[in-house]
Amino acid sequence: MPDYGHPLEFGVFLPPRADAADETLTLARLADRLGLDLVSLQDHPSQAAFLDTWTTLSVIAASTTSVRVFPNVANLPLRPPAVLARSAATLDILSGGRVELGLGAGSFWDAIEAMGGPRHTAPESIAALEEAIHVIRALWTPGRGVRLDGEHYRLAGAHPGPFPVHDIGIWLGAIKRRMLALTGRLGDGWLPSSPYVPPEQLAEKNEIIDEAAEAAGRSTTDIRRMYNIAGTFTGSGAEFLRGPARVWVEQLAELTLTEGISSFVLMIDRDGDDQLRRFAEEVAPAVRELVSRERALGSGERPGRSTVDSGTETDTLGVTPTPDEGVRLSRVTVWDESARPTGPAVDPDAAYTERGRMTGQQLIGVHDHLRGELDRVRSLVRQVVDGALDVGAARSEINEMTMRQNNWTLGAYCESYCRFVTLHHSIEDASFFPQVRRADPRLGPVLDRLSEEHRVIHDVLNRVDAALVATVSDPKGITELSDAVDLLTDSLLSHLSYEERELVEPLARLGIG
Repeated sequence: MPDYGHPLEFGVFLPPRADAADETLTLARLADRLGLDLVSLQDHPSQAAFLDTWTTLSVIAASTTSVRVFPNVANLPLRPPAVLARSAATLDILSGGRVELGLGAGSFWDAIEAMGGPRHTAPESIAALEEAIHVIRALWTPGRGVRLDGEHYRLAGAHPGPFPVHDIGIWLGAIKRRMLALTGRLGDGWLPSSPYVPPEQLAEKNEIIDEAAEAAGRSTTDIRRMYNIAGTFTGSGAEFLRGPARVWVEQLAELTLTEGISSFVLMIDRDGDDQLRRFAEEVAPAVRELVSRERALGSGERPGRSTVDSGTETDTLGVTPTPDEGVRLSRVTVWDESARPTGPAVDPDAAYTERGRMTGQQLIGVHDHLRGELDRVRSLVRQVVDGALDVGAARSEINEMTMRQNNWTLGAYCESYCRFVTLHHSIEDASFFPQVRRADPRLGPVLDRLSEEHRVIHDVLNRVDAALVATVSDPKGITELSDAVDLLTDSLLSHLSYEERELVEPLARLGIG
């Protein structure tokens, strides 16, 4: 199956247990700080041990800033679609456009009937879901009073509104053929779960969705393909998501590139703090980088393979390294920039491959992400300096940004930011740089210097962490913190520009992926 090209998203599927309400909210807030995209809850109103899903989602939305929330999936037989439409739109307005809507046809009919809900046959439940989608969308669309006369749901002049502030996606939990066909006709997304739809079944079910979409005059790309996943970071990797983080990265990237899955929602239970952190810090950014690289190469094959003709050549580089503006904020220097080696002079007759140019552009793209995250760090520190943000809170937020690796541990600062920096550098040192060295040994001194600077940068990150810890105990240390962040800015931005200056042209010339 193809890669449908949707942006990658990562989220979490939390259990709304009433006896662990605090833990559920803590995990939701952690997901937000870690930079995940989605937080979801299962919806079983008949389950007395569970918190009400919509009430809990409202509290989560109020206590987070970035994640989008959704029921995974709403139990339609116990949630009238007209009321559901207004509830979702209201929360979307109050949260600033951070609500999506997962819908299911219903299950556990004895429990539903015990709550006063209807008992549907399978065909009836699918027909009711189809009617519900029309009801919900009608009430989200400005216009006059709506009249719909369905077998299960009806509107008799109901006025539309309130209206969501963004286009809320309707994502359907579908497994069997008729539900899959409905997804293709009307759904904005397909949301199966790996315990019920294992990876080897995705292609067959995607085909049903695609056929139904095309028969309805829709594009197959109109439907986002999502996946609730369960796994463990232990095991050999022979089974799906049973192994170290690198196994997760390879398997999830493959599902994006070959089966079109673009949203991965991790199902966790109690004591899921460590698993959530590893998913957000080690898996998600690495999957994004791998998929981005393969997409840039024009590949729809399994990671590691490319359909790009690496022999296609041009005499135009077409990729611009980011220049070093030469601005330095700190009086301290961590290296002698004048001692940096340079690679061989550019051959005026050099020919550049499309594959290599794409790799150079991808290197710049990853660096731009690092620059953007650094801007966020500096913004938070400025707020601390200005007294606009509590020091402890700033440290917590920075800790959850996207970067670091455990062997560079001195303090807990930039728990995510540093992790991603180190992950990026580790990939370069372990696999990327050796490829470049083999392709052109003349670049050896440059590569050695870049690896040395990787180690220095992590020492600088640790220095920032120590300064922030000291500031928490002694507010007068804020000057030391500002100085440390200035040094980080100088060293990281200088390094990134040096790396691009020395490697972008050789990458394009050598055709390295």
